[in-house]
Order: sequence, then structure tokens, then C-alpha cells
Amino acid sequence: MSQQKSLYEKLGGEAAVNASVDVFYRKVLSDSRISSFFEDVDMEKQAAKQKSFLTMAFGGPHNYSGLDMRTGHAHLVERGLNDTHVDAVIEHLAATLRELGVKEELINQVAAIAESTRNDVLGR
Repeated sequence: MSQQKSLYEKLGGEAAVNASVDVFYRKVLSDSRISSFFEDVDMEKQAAKQKSFLTMAFGGPHNYSGLDMRTGHAHLVERGLNDTHVDAVIEHLAATLRELGVKEELINQVAAIAESTRNDVLGR
């Protein structure tokens, strides 16, 4: 019996996650709806954390050592982070994957994982 590939493997592994995060943050930082949340953020460290988190979330190697979603975003909720901002992030994530030629079926799986963090990210 062959083992089912993880979403991480289907997306293309480390190289694909790395490329996705780099393109994703270019989109996020150029979006006036959400870019202010990244002022004073070390984007190199942020991208590394995001790559590690997404790798884990998509079923790849578990090397994420950051805060849980609720704790990690609490300071942003205090600054006004809300559903419209989460929508923008998910929109950029999907657009990034489309730009990189990822199949819609896999994009839907990624979007579902991102959506599953919404309540924790927003502290609900």
C-alpha cells in the first residue's frame, strides 16, 4: 500500500512553501488594508516563522516553535485586527498559490486550514 501524500508534499515541499511565503508577504505588505499590522515587524523573522508554521499545518516536518495563534495575534486584535483583515490574508494566500500554479483543489485545502485558525487569531 502506498502512503497518501501530505498537503505539504502535494504543494511541492519546502521549496514551494518558501516561494509561497515570499510572494505572499509581498502581496500583504503592499495591501493598505493590512500592511499596517506589519510595521515594526522583522519581516525576515516573520517569514521564517510563517514558513515553519505552514510546513507544520500542511503536514510537513514539525519545527514550529512559535506562539499559538491566539497568543501570537492578541496584540494585533488589540490594534483592531478583525474578520475583514483575516479575509484579506486568506485572499492573498489563495492568490499567491494561483500565481504559483497550484491546483484549485489544493488551494481550497489551504484556505480551509487558514479559515480554521480564524477564531483563534481573532481571540474568540
